[in-house]
Amino acid sequence: MSVDIAKNLKNISDQIELSRVESLMASENVSLIAVSKTKPVKDIISAYEAGHRVFGENKVQEAQKKFAEIGQKREEIELHLIGPLQTNKAKEAVETFDVIQTVDRPKLVKALAKEIKKLGKQPEFYIQVNTGEEPQKAGVLPDDLKELIGLCHEQDLRVTGLMCIPPVDEEPSLHFSFLSKLAKENDLPNLSMGMSNDFDLAVRFGATHVRVGSGIFGARDYTSVD
Repeated sequence: MSVDIAKNLKNISDQIELSRVESLMASENVSLIAVSKTKPVKDIISAYEAGHRVFGENKVQEAQKKFAEIGQKREEIELHLIGPLQTNKAKEAVETFDVIQTVDRPKLVKALAKEIKKLGKQPEFYIQVNTGEEPQKAGVLPDDLKELIGLCHEQDLRVTGLMCIPPVDEEPSLHFSFLSKLAKENDLPNLSMGMSNDFDLAVRFGATHVRVGSGIFGARDYTSVD
C-alpha cells in the first residue's frame, strides 16, 4: 500500500500544534524531524517537495550516501544524527550532519573536537541522556551529565540541547519531565524527545524537536538496509 507522505506530514504537524497550544509547558516552536532511516531517496524527495526540511538518520554511512544523491536540495536541509556514534566515524559525522544528537561519553567528545578543529566545521550537539539508566542503552547517566557538559565546553563543542529515548516499559512522561528539568538546570534550550508513538506527549512536556519516522514514511523495511 502506498504511503501519502505529504498527508502524514500535515497530520503530524497539526497534532504537534494542537498539543503545543494545549500545554503550558510546551515550547513556542517545535521542529518535526522526519526520520528517514532505511527509507529510499525518493521518500526524502517526496517529503522535501511537500515543504519539509528537517530530517534524521541513524547511520553515518547511510546518510552520506542518500543525502549526496539529492544534490542541491541538501543545502536547504537540516540533517540530524539520531543514532549511536562510534569514535571512528567522528570525521564523517562532522562532515555530514548539521546536528549530532548522540554525544554521550568523553572519548567521543574528544574525537569530535579533534575533527572540528581539522575540518573547520561546527555542527550543533545534543547530549543523549540515559534517563532510565538502562545498561544496554547509549547515553550518559544523569549523575554524569554536568561533568560531560563541562568537557564539551572545554573542547569547544557547541552543545545546545539534550536528547533521550525512554525505556519501552515505563511511562514516557516521567522521562520527558526529567529531561526537561535537566535541560533547565544546565541552561540548554533544545529538547529532542518523542517518537511516532508518543511525540504529542513529548510536546506537552516541552520538546523542541520530535523524531517521527514510521508515522511519516510508513513501516520500515530493514531487509533493504546494508
